[in-house]
Amino acid sequence: MSSTEKRIEGWTPRTRLGKMVQEGRVSSIEEIFIEGLKIRESEIADVLLPDLKEEVIDINLVQKQSDAGEKSRFKAIVAVGNRDGYVGLGQGKAKQVRNAIQKAAINARLNITLARRGCGSWECGCGKTHSLLFESQGKCGGVKVVIVPGPRGLGIVASEVAKIILGLAGVKDCWTRSYGSTKTVPSFAYAVFNALRNTYSLITQKDWAG
Repeated sequence: MSSTEKRIEGWTPRTRLGKMVQEGRVSSIEEIFIEGLKIRESEIADVLLPDLKEEVIDINLVQKQSDAGEKSRFKAIVAVGNRDGYVGLGQGKAKQVRNAIQKAAINARLNITLARRGCGSWECGCGKTHSLLFESQGKCGGVKVVIVPGPRGLGIVASEVAKIILGLAGVKDCWTRSYGSTKTVPSFAYAVFNALRNTYSLITQKDWAG
C-alpha cells in the first residue's frame, strides 16, 4: 500500500466538503470548481484524482537570522498533476528536505486547478486536447510567462521547469515566451502555473458573461 493510500484510509474529514467527498456526494474536482468551493484537505484531491503524479521543482536552503542565532530550513516547491488537465503547485518549509517536500506536495494538492486544453493552433485544427485552446499568460513577482498553442508533434518548447509543469497538466504541444527574472525558479514556476490556471478562469468568465 502506497503512502497516499494509507493517508486516504486513515482520513477523517474535518470540513463539510471533505465529508461530502468521502460520502460520494461530490465525485469530481470540477464539481468543486463549479460551486466555487475551496479545497482545504489534501485528501480530497487524492480521492478524486487517484492517479496524481508528483515532481520536485526546486529545493533551496533558507537561512534566517534570529535572536537565538541563524536558523536554517529547506524550502521545496512541488508540482502535482494527472497528465490529463489537472495540475497543482505548492511550497513547503521544514528543517529536513523530506518534510519540506511532503509539505509542498500537500500544499500543491490544495492548489489543484483545471487547465482547459484543446487545439488552439491555427496550424493544426485537429480538435484534440494536445495543447491549449488559446494563448494564456501568467505572472508572479517580476516574471511573466506566455503559453502559445502549438500544432501536434511540436512538443513543449520551454525550459525544463516549464516542461515539468505543463507535462503534468497534460499539455503536449506549445511554445512559451518568458519575460523578467526567469532564473528565479519559484517566481517562474508560479508564473507558468498561473498561466494554466487562467485558461480555466477566463473560460468561466466568458461563460458567465454569455
